[in-house]
Amino acid sequence: MSTSPSIERQGRAASGRPRLVEPALLVPFILVVACFAAWGAAANLTDVLVGVFRTIFDMSNVQSSLVQSAYYGAYFLLALPAAFINSRFGFKVGMLTGLGLAALGGILFFPASQMLVYEAFLIALFVLAAGLSILETSANPLIIAMGSEATATRRLNLAQAFNPVGANIGVLLGALLILPGLTSEAAKTIMSSEELRASQQADLFLVLRPYLGIAAVLVVLWLLLAFRKMPDLPGQQAALADTAVGGGDSSRVAGRLWRNRRYRFGVVAQFFNVAAQTCVWTFTIIYALDVVGVSSSASGWYLQASLILFLIARFAMVYLLGIFRPARLLLLMAVFGVICCLIAMYSLNMVGLIAVVAISASLSLMFPTIYGLALEGLGEDAKFGAAGLVMAILGGAILPLVQGAVMDGVGDTAFGFIVPAACLAMVAAYAVFELRDRPQLPAVAEETS
Repeated sequence: MSTSPSIERQGRAASGRPRLVEPALLVPFILVVACFAAWGAAANLTDVLVGVFRTIFDMSNVQSSLVQSAYYGAYFLLALPAAFINSRFGFKVGMLTGLGLAALGGILFFPASQMLVYEAFLIALFVLAAGLSILETSANPLIIAMGSEATATRRLNLAQAFNPVGANIGVLLGALLILPGLTSEAAKTIMSSEELRASQQADLFLVLRPYLGIAAVLVVLWLLLAFRKMPDLPGQQAALADTAVGGGDSSRVAGRLWRNRRYRFGVVAQFFNVAAQTCVWTFTIIYALDVVGVSSSASGWYLQASLILFLIARFAMVYLLGIFRPARLLLLMAVFGVICCLIAMYSLNMVGLIAVVAISASLSLMFPTIYGLALEGLGEDAKFGAAGLVMAILGGAILPLVQGAVMDGVGDTAFGFIVPAACLAMVAAYAVFELRDRPQLPAVAEETS
């Protein structure tokens, strides 16, 4: 991206170094960073919903895991429309579109709770996730454009640090506002049909409250951003140019990427990485309930612990990447994750539950490392290649259904962790491929996501 001399001079501190954020863009920057936290909270609240809906609607694991399919499916389907909005109308319009659609999805939880129909919640969740997909696709390049190219990576890393903060808030909302108030299975066994319906309404109201709160926050952010004049962004034109890809050029680039084994394997590895992450976090609460016998009110804290560990481990991995080659550390963490999955399958007690939580430590490294390795050396093709890596998030929509089917088929929640174990084994295979294909690469200490 290019920066005009006048803007560049304004954006430099007294020391002569470029500022992290232009002074005129500080308030818009804070608003966009708040969006990172907001969609993190909304996204990880869905991990709580899988176990909640299974209890409320008395359904199978496969049916309840459709929550994740609706969420990640929306992300997959809206990625290209979001790119079109950004390239045609600009990042601010993309942000407002995403915030508005996500707020509408949160509001739709109200009629869904009145209808007492599971599919209505899936529609509301799909609309919410569609908005978040557009919001996320717009927010990342907007943050990059808010200053000098020299500080773009630091600026984006700072903004992204608030996403896992929001994720922990989302799970905390579920643990505090939803899980403790759910009607117990024992209480349902002695209820009449009218009492069961009343308890279902009460439980669904618990689900409604945090989503209406998130919708309210999104509406406030929409208003603040809509009525905030956005100064000229130093990097916006270049960032917009990166978003738009011509039809003929994209065909040629796609052909080159398809013939690149390293990139192809990277997309596959990212697919299984996202799948493993979604599978583990989706069924952590169910594992605590079914295998260990943890109470509903306490089960959400284990998912909370997983996300806190994920956040801490992410910073630890940045340090370790300065010591180990990325592919080698990726292999170590993938093998560690497989071992944790196997422990969860065969230690049907608190040790197994701790192993489920520990998987998050291995997951913390994977997305940015696979992302960076797959795009390394692609040159200009990396702009289009990044889209394929984002589309790989579809793994989070498909594999939880497979894990739910395995759990239902064998009647064993713990055995279902064979699915994330297989996913992490694929990531390990990719790491081995990278080590053999590029044996002389130095360690890379910069996190890309």
